[in-house]
Amino acid sequence: MQYTNDKAAVDALHQFYKDIKNEIGKVVIGQDEAVKSVLISILSNGHCLLVGVPGLAKTLLVQTVADVLDLNFNRIQFTPDLMPGDIIGSEILGEDRNFKFIKGPVFSNIVLADEINRTPPKTQAALLEAMQEKSVTAAGHKHILPKPFFVLATQNPIEQEGTYPLPEAQLDRFMFNVLLTYPTFQEELTIVKNSTGNNPVTLKKLINAEQIEYFQQLIRTIPVTDNVLEYAVKLTGKTRPGTPLATPEINQYVNWGAGPRASQFLILGAKCHAAISGKYSPDIEDVQAVAEAILRHRIVRNYRAEAEGLSIEKIIKNLL
Repeated sequence: MQYTNDKAAVDALHQFYKDIKNEIGKVVIGQDEAVKSVLISILSNGHCLLVGVPGLAKTLLVQTVADVLDLNFNRIQFTPDLMPGDIIGSEILGEDRNFKFIKGPVFSNIVLADEINRTPPKTQAALLEAMQEKSVTAAGHKHILPKPFFVLATQNPIEQEGTYPLPEAQLDRFMFNVLLTYPTFQEELTIVKNSTGNNPVTLKKLINAEQIEYFQQLIRTIPVTDNVLEYAVKLTGKTRPGTPLATPEINQYVNWGAGPRASQFLILGAKCHAAISGKYSPDIEDVQAVAEAILRHRIVRNYRAEAEGLSIEKIIKNLL
């Protein structure tokens, strides 16, 4: 991909984003914020956790994104009896009496970890190395995953039976935690009309793996002013109870705040948000636009907050 300069490349990314969003919109009705978050996390080389009750098109959204982006896609249905080898692959004894490694479904550009909280921690942990190191280790050998590599996980809300809460360390690997909401009346009318008729939709493949890698590098080169950097780091610092930046509300209602990874993601997400909005450098509004999805799963409320019905979203809004 050749652009005369970075400015032209950002303009191209802005246009690509609009085209991709329109193409996804042919299949996924509504859920604009979720689509935006998934695309930002892919362009920022992060992972995304989609949370919502069954039937809100979580899986459909991920499949549609993979189609439009012309990437390899594997879906892993997480169940209580799933083993780590079912994800990363395993060694088998070949006919030549030597062990060979058979790759598991994690060897793909986009991995949909469907209902990730249905499987025990041991199996969830098998994804951890893949998400962090972009590689897996089997029988002492390291295997590099294809580039680009993203995990898009779906999770039903914890209240449902037979689920294992994701450990904090695993949650922290996800750049975004996106809540999917019910469609509006008009959106649901359109969904029912489109999905119960006989008009199959064919999607155009708009962008490939090589182009995505190029844009991931481009986003890292976008300049950020000091005041935006300071705002992001201060925002993360404010979430930590018992520290100098913590607000009285945080000290009163929060057990645990966000770590430095949140600050990194706030800046990366703000850079990407600026680029897809057609801007050449992020401002404080761009940080605020991505803050809720980045901080939501990194702040742990205490019992008092739960008893008083104070939601994580309300705590974040007050910080902003």
